[in-house]
Amino acid sequence: QVQLVESGGGLVQPGGSLRLSCAASGFTLRYYGIGWFRQAPGKEREGVSCIAVGDRTTYYADSVKGRFTISRDNAKNTVSLQMNSLKPEDTAIYYCATGERVGSRCYVADFYDYWGQGTQVTVSS
Repeated sequence: QVQLVESGGGLVQPGGSLRLSCAASGFTLRYYGIGWFRQAPGKEREGVSCIAVGDRTTYYADSVKGRFTISRDNAKNTVSLQMNSLKPEDTAIYYCATGERVGSRCYVADFYDYWGQGTQVTVSS
């Protein structure tokens, strides 16, 4: 059974950092594209960062470039999102996702087949 479980969300002050993790089970993550998406109240889901199948492409939304870093740990079958210099506008539910069809347009949610349940990130003083 394919499963993705996110962790690491929480409440942080502006300028702070969080590290989100996504643990995969039921399949080998290294052969799949991976992505982090977020959805804030009243807004559409947004592709935050992603890595295409074969690690050929790494994408960051303009709003997080230079602040967020995506990485995968093949030995642990996990993917992480290091988030630094957090801003109130980063507040959202963050989801990890994976799929075999994830290519250069890895920020497009339609290419993903499996999704985690989401973890809340709140940036507030």
